[in-house]
Amino acid sequence: MNKKKQQTKQTKKKIADAARALFAQKGYKATSIEDIVKAAGCSAGNVYYHFKNKEGLFLYLLEELNAEWDKTWLAKEMLYPTTIDKLYGMAEHLALDQLNHPLTKASDEFFNNSEKAPDVEKQINELVKGYLDFNRQLLQRGIDNNEFEITNVTGLAIILESLLLGLNQHSRRMEREEALTAYRLAMDVFLYGIAKPAR
Repeated sequence: MNKKKQQTKQTKKKIADAARALFAQKGYKATSIEDIVKAAGCSAGNVYYHFKNKEGLFLYLLEELNAEWDKTWLAKEMLYPTTIDKLYGMAEHLALDQLNHPLTKASDEFFNNSEKAPDVEKQINELVKGYLDFNRQLLQRGIDNNEFEITNVTGLAIILESLLLGLNQHSRRMEREEALTAYRLAMDVFLYGIAKPAR
């Protein structure tokens, strides 16, 4: 890599690192481009060159976060022999990750902000599609391994994502063990339901 490319890469990383710390500390709305410029020690032009705007910068951080989550999950996934085990393991991994992640509050603000440019909405939709694809592939593996009934995999992937999204909201006010218990219970209900079998 030549010197100019190396400097460009370093500048982008410096901006991302400064923004991540500010978003974690102040939240999404309260962090301005000026704050990021000051913390990163660069020009506003550098921020706009690398990320286009604040939304683009935050989406970049979310994509980094997703890549990190994927990497840590893939390192653990082999510990779970069946798809059912994987679902419980994934739930636990999500519970612990979301309890500890500094960008959780800023992410809520970002997703709940109704004023988004069309290109930002498109990128958010791609992120959500990625989550659903992940769920769909995992559930399909369970069907292929004869662990689950053949069913509407897309519908179940959406239900699983909705369940996990709701848990994300509620578990933040819980202690670690309470959150883990809630996630495990959610997987019990998702996999086995609550209705008694008809007699």
